[in-house]
Amino acid sequence: MHHRRHRNFRQLLLSRVLVSVALILIIATLTFLTLNVYGKLIQTNATKLPVITKTVGKSELKVGLPIRLKIPVINIDTNIYYVGLKSDGTMDIKPDPNLVAWYEPGPRPGELGNAVIAGHYGWIGDKGSVFNNIHKLVKGDEILVIDDKNITNTFVVHESKEYNPDADAENVFKSSDGKAHLNLITCEGVWVESQKTYTNRLVVFADKK
Repeated sequence: MHHRRHRNFRQLLLSRVLVSVALILIIATLTFLTLNVYGKLIQTNATKLPVITKTVGKSELKVGLPIRLKIPVINIDTNIYYVGLKSDGTMDIKPDPNLVAWYEPGPRPGELGNAVIAGHYGWIGDKGSVFNNIHKLVKGDEILVIDDKNITNTFVVHESKEYNPDADAENVFKSSDGKAHLNLITCEGVWVESQKTYTNRLVVFADKK
């Protein structure tokens, strides 16, 4: 009788051990599977994380329309209006002596190429015109153009040239060096009453800073 009880006890103990081992194996297996699946999910989600980039549209890259010209060294601070060509093929300009004209068919100031702004020279009574003193600009002087996005494009003068009104001035309006330039044009020389103009043209050449 005692021997039978002892055997039953061993069988019970063995059964409990086997159950415990089975439970441990099940838990280990579930843990392994859970970690494996979770790890794959993390890995998968990691590849799907959004990459934060800024896409710059063409409208953001485009230079704004010029609205104001400032040349501190000769106290110019004036509005800019837009013009094209007259019927004779020359650049148009309004009679207002206080404002300057941007040649709209060309590049905007700050874009690649030659942007051109013209202004009057001379006197009406005791009042001078906006570009009376641009001949005083020297290499290194700065010209500022504020656009409609309130961004200031700065240009640095590198030289000035005089032209005969009939001379070929293609280099004033065209450039192929892949850089941004600003050229200021005005009259200079002697007034010719019969032609209602001056004998020369002055161009100030500047490069974007």
